[in-house]
Amino acid sequence: MNLRPSHQPSPRLIKTSFGLEFAKIGASRYDLSDPYHLALTVRWPTFVLGVFAAYGLINLIFAGLYLAEPGCIANTRPGSIGDAFFFSVETLATVGYGVMAPANLYGHLVVSAEIITGMAFTAIMTGLVFVRFSKAKAKIVYADVAVITRHNGRPTLMFRIGNARASVMTQVRVEANALIKETTAEGGQYRRLQELNLARSSIPVFPMVLVLMHEIDEHSPLAGLDGKALVETDMTIILSLEARDPQLAAMVYDMKAYFARDLRPGMRFADAVTQRDGRTLADLRRISLVEPDEVDILA
Repeated sequence: MNLRPSHQPSPRLIKTSFGLEFAKIGASRYDLSDPYHLALTVRWPTFVLGVFAAYGLINLIFAGLYLAEPGCIANTRPGSIGDAFFFSVETLATVGYGVMAPANLYGHLVVSAEIITGMAFTAIMTGLVFVRFSKAKAKIVYADVAVITRHNGRPTLMFRIGNARASVMTQVRVEANALIKETTAEGGQYRRLQELNLARSSIPVFPMVLVLMHEIDEHSPLAGLDGKALVETDMTIILSLEARDPQLAAMVYDMKAYFARDLRPGMRFADAVTQRDGRTLADLRRISLVEPDEVDILA
């Protein structure tokens, strides 16, 4: 007997803000059971359209209630949807121009319910807009690629990041993890996150540009893979960063994903920090520039 369902649900493609893409079955893009999370994670255009849609829907509902009892609103044209809708808008905003007004008990009850709804709607929207605006962002610039070169005689995987804020970040902590496909003794395959130890993962101050280095030694998950083999894998490397922004007096967080196609063996980062007129100058436009390395990484 075939117990498999006749209809296979289609996977949901999920694109993260830091470049990672994956698909899920059973996960909804818009989870209406958690409206707070939904309101904070949708894009600004979607959020604004949602606010206007909710505002219009509330007014349409109350306009229908006013039309359900003819004569409950004074000075409105009988059966006029427009009059009922705009009276609802005025009531929801607690404006009350005085031209149209509730004329009986039913009208007063509906108006009272709409005023309470309008106050709650305004309070909720104000809170959501404040939270969306107040979310601290790291404003980190990442190099588009990672390079594999030799450093102190050892093959080293390097990432470069820049602080795009005019202020100096402090208490920076960075982690690098590689999502690598592994095969068990039984022949099964799975993906596992393995930490890539960085030469320096904690930095007290971050004014301009940082180069993060992972030495590919015998303890590295990448040991035994030369530059070409690393590029040919389907490995994904995820950088996660947290830092304190003194200007915001808050911790900020950011992430970036690098794929095998983003690795550049035998290359090194071109200089992005120079000296000019006795001052240190960081050119963040050069953050992704690489050049051939004169040293063979396999030597």
